[in-house]
Amino acid sequence: MEHKNLDVWKKSMDLVESIYKMTQTFPESEKFGLINQMRRAAVSIPSNIAEGSARKGDKELIQFLYIALGSIAELETQYMIAVRLQFVNKDEEMEEMILNVKKMLLGFKNYVGKKIES
Repeated sequence: MEHKNLDVWKKSMDLVESIYKMTQTFPESEKFGLINQMRRAAVSIPSNIAEGSARKGDKELIQFLYIALGSIAELETQYMIAVRLQFVNKDEEMEEMILNVKKMLLGFKNYVGKKIES
């Protein structure tokens, strides 16, 4: 399965770009804190989709999708922290992007899981 053809991978790549742009506005004091954590969590999502897709079987792919789901949950929490700390204003577009990637990951995981069961 070619990861570059997957909509969930494409959308997660868009999310990475948006997170990098958003965190450029954070205070310099967060360079090794929240900025680094958010960027790493964001990058982890398409990276795990790609790595899982390159593996030999769907069971391995599922494991990497669970890691990606953990990363999107982590990123969502970090975004909420950034809003609370007033590093960034609440952004409905960003929230929708995070939610959409999460839904797409869950859908893809469920699809692959059903393939394994049959």
